Amino acid sequence: MAEVFWNRNFPRPRIVVSQCLGFAPCRYDGAIIEDAFVRELEPFVEFIPVCPEVAIGLGVPRKPIRIVLKGGERRLLQEETAKDLTEVMEHFSETFLTLQGVHGFILKAKSPSCGLRDVKIHAPSGKVLALGNGMFAEAVLRKYPYLAIESEKRLENLAIREHFLEKVFALADLEATLRTKSPGKLVDFHTRYKLFLLAHHQRETQLLGKIVARVSENVDEAFTAYATHFLQAIRRAMNRRLVINVLYHVLGYFKDKITPQEKAFFLHLLEEFRKGTIPLLVLTSLVESWVLRFEEPYLLRQVFFRPYPEALRPKEFRDLLPERDFWKTP
Repeated sequence: MAEVFWNRNFPRPRIVVSQCLGFAPCRYDGAIIEDAFVRELEPFVEFIPVCPEVAIGLGVPRKPIRIVLKGGERRLLQEETAKDLTEVMEHFSETFLTLQGVHGFILKAKSPSCGLRDVKIHAPSGKVLALGNGMFAEAVLRKYPYLAIESEKRLENLAIREHFLEKVFALADLEATLRTKSPGKLVDFHTRYKLFLLAHHQRETQLLGKIVARVSENVDEAFTAYATHFLQAIRRAMNRRLVINVLYHVLGYFKDKITPQEKAFFLHLLEEFRKGTIPLLVLTSLVESWVLRFEEPYLLRQVFFRPYPEALRPKEFRDLLPERDFWKTP
């Protein structure tokens, strides 16, 4: 059977992960932090664990380090040992971040090396001046501004997690396609991702379509331009308004095939989704049943319906009812 959305073969994204998140007891106090989402991801991705602090020669356990603003410049200090680790951390970051084929990062929250947006920036007196990025995380954001980069704490937010998963699997798929240097493969990729892209960024999707239409004129130039605009398109999460537009578009494929009652029910669900009272999964499941029922070839291959492995979907909707018979006395 040709690949369709419900039996899609997913590429394995490469994700750099803070080593203390379940891979080694390398936290400053010698602890290892088990993270459920990291473990859930493990069968589907290739992890590259790293602990920047151990990598620059700090032991386990070790005296705490922190970021201090001195003379308008951020410095990474281990004050109990009077060590200034700024340059050595910058050198390690520059050397390590020459990795090729990386699609995302999961970094340890609040860490002075790896934290994102939640790291305390101190005055020399010890006063907390602001929150910002860790030294290694700052280098990651500079080097890979369009990749999926999050901390394990931010990934507890289901909307952020959804976008992270969409990005890493899309980027891995894109990289595999770009390696082929085949105009036909790029056309096929864009066809499969059309609705997915429209749900993220309409203008960039239109630009991507124009690039694909001219791909045979200059393959190298087209592939480079396509990658640039694809990264720009998925930089932001799916937009509710754009998703609704995509679903209206999908409805057009079935307007002469479904009953008036089915159409009315779909439009009712669409309005509930617009109000935020039901999740997108309810609508896509209904549409998927029509796609399979009528064997609509274009929609059968749309990544929009399965942007990442089904096993990674949030579990909140699986356990709404208790396992026991709740009419009986416990």
